[in-house]
Amino acid sequence: MNTGAIPVNGAPSSIAQTNLCNPLAVTLVKSSLTLSLVYFSFALLMKRRRSITLPLCPLSAPSTPPTSQTLHKTRQFKTAQTLALSSKGRPKKSLTRTLKVICSPNPGKIQRWVPLNLGKSELSLPLTFPTGQTFRWKQTGPLQFTGVVKSHLVSLKQLDDGDVAYCFHDNASAETDDSKLALLDFLNVGICLTDLWEEFSASDERFALLASHFGGARVLRQDPLECLMQFLCSSNNNIGRITRMVDYISSLGNFLGRVEGFEFHDFPSLERLAMVSEEDLRGAGFGYRAKYISGTVKALQSKPGGGAEWLSSLRELDLEEVINALSTLPGVGPKVAACVALFSLDQHHAVPVDTHVWQIATRYLMPELAGARLTPKLCSRVAEAFVLRYGKYAGWAQTLLFIAELPLQKALTAKEKKAVDRMDDKACAEMVQDAASDRKGFGDFMSLNVALTMLAVVVLVVTLVATAGWCWHCCDDGVDNNVGDCGGGGDFGLAMLRWQQ
Repeated sequence: MNTGAIPVNGAPSSIAQTNLCNPLAVTLVKSSLTLSLVYFSFALLMKRRRSITLPLCPLSAPSTPPTSQTLHKTRQFKTAQTLALSSKGRPKKSLTRTLKVICSPNPGKIQRWVPLNLGKSELSLPLTFPTGQTFRWKQTGPLQFTGVVKSHLVSLKQLDDGDVAYCFHDNASAETDDSKLALLDFLNVGICLTDLWEEFSASDERFALLASHFGGARVLRQDPLECLMQFLCSSNNNIGRITRMVDYISSLGNFLGRVEGFEFHDFPSLERLAMVSEEDLRGAGFGYRAKYISGTVKALQSKPGGGAEWLSSLRELDLEEVINALSTLPGVGPKVAACVALFSLDQHHAVPVDTHVWQIATRYLMPELAGARLTPKLCSRVAEAFVLRYGKYAGWAQTLLFIAELPLQKALTAKEKKAVDRMDDKACAEMVQDAASDRKGFGDFMSLNVALTMLAVVVLVVTLVATAGWCWHCCDDGVDNNVGDCGGGGDFGLAMLRWQQ
C-alpha cells in the first residue's frame, strides 16, 4: 500500500478534485453547461423582445370618436397619399391654363373653360348645388352643373386639380366683366369658407370631422324673387317634385338654350307670373301651394316700387325684421322665411329649422330636448342655440350639418369610410403576414436552440458516464485500490461518494 493514500474522512468535496483522473472530461462538462445557459438566456431575451415589438392589428373600429389630433394626422396621411398618387406618370397641370372644349347650346360653337381660382375647399360643386339650396341648376356632366345667373346661361366644372372653371354659353356674356362679376356674386365668394370652417372646427370636434368630408359646401347668394318662389314650392315636399314645380315656373321665362338635353330659361318676372292662374298651377301639380304662389305674386305686385325691388331692399334690415316682413306673404312661415333670408338676403346667421335640423340640435346642441315635439317656440330656441355656438355665420354652419344628414352624403361618407377600411384591412393583412413570418423565424430559432440544448445535455451525460466508467475501470482492476493507482481518483465506490459530496 502506498504511503500517499488519502483517508476517506479527508476526501475533497469538489468535482474538479474528484475527476482529476480526466481533466478533458471536466472541460467538456463545463463547456456543455455554459453553452446551454447561453442558449436559454438568448431564447428568453428574444421572446421578451418579440412580445414588445410585435405590431398590433386594429381588427375592429375604435370605440371612441376621432379627436382633432387624430383627424389632423388622418388629413396629413390622406394628403400625402393623394400627392403620391397624383405625381405618378401624370404631368402637372397649370392652374391658370384655359381649356378649350365644346361648351355651347348651339352645335359648332366652341367656348372656353376659364378657371375661377377657387379651390375645392372653397367651392365643391356636388356639395353646393344638389343639396337643397337651389333647384334650377342641372348636372350636365361629371362634376359639371349648368344654370342661369342674371339671364346668363353658364356651366361650372370641378377640374382635376380641384379648381372650378366656368363657361358662358353665349359669346356676349363671355366677353363682359359684368357677367363674371354676377357669377362671383352668386357664388358668394366674398366669404372665405376655409377660415369659417377652421374657426368652427377649433371648438367643435364633430364639426371638424364633418368639415374634413364636406369642405366646400358654400351658401349661395341667389336672386330673392327666384329663391322665394323655389321655397314656396318646397313646403312639405320632396326634391324631385320641387324640381318639377320649379322647372314649370322657369319655363314661363325666356328660353336661353339647351345643354345636355336640359332646357334653360330666364326666371320669369312678376308680371309674367301674374299671368298664370291658380288653376293653371293646380293643373301642373302644385296642389295647395298654387294658392300661396298666386297670392304671393299679387302681394309682391302691390309693394311700393315693385315686388322685386322690395325683396332686394330687405338685405339692409336685421334678421328679425326680414323674417317679419317675409312672413306677411301668403304661405311664408318661419322656415321658408329663414331659407330666403339665408340664401338670398345676406342674413348669414339665419337658421332654417325643420325636422332634420331639429334632430341635429337635439343630438348635439340641446340633448335635454330629445323626444320633445317641435313647436314654433322651440324653433326659435334651436336657432338661438346655433347662433350661440357658431356666431354670425351660424347659417353656414347649419348648412354643412344639414348636408351631412342628407342620404346621398351619408352614402358618400360611408363609401369613403369603407375605402379607408379596405386600406386598413390590407395593411393589417400585411402586418399579420409579417408577424407570421417573424413567428416562423422565431420558431425555427427555438427549434434549433432546443436541438443544441439537447445535444449539450447528451454530451454532458455521455461525458459523465464515460468518466465514471473509466475511473471505475482503472480503480477496480483487482490490483490495488489506492488513490495513487488511479492518479488521485480512489476506487469506484469512493469516487461516487466524493461526487455526491
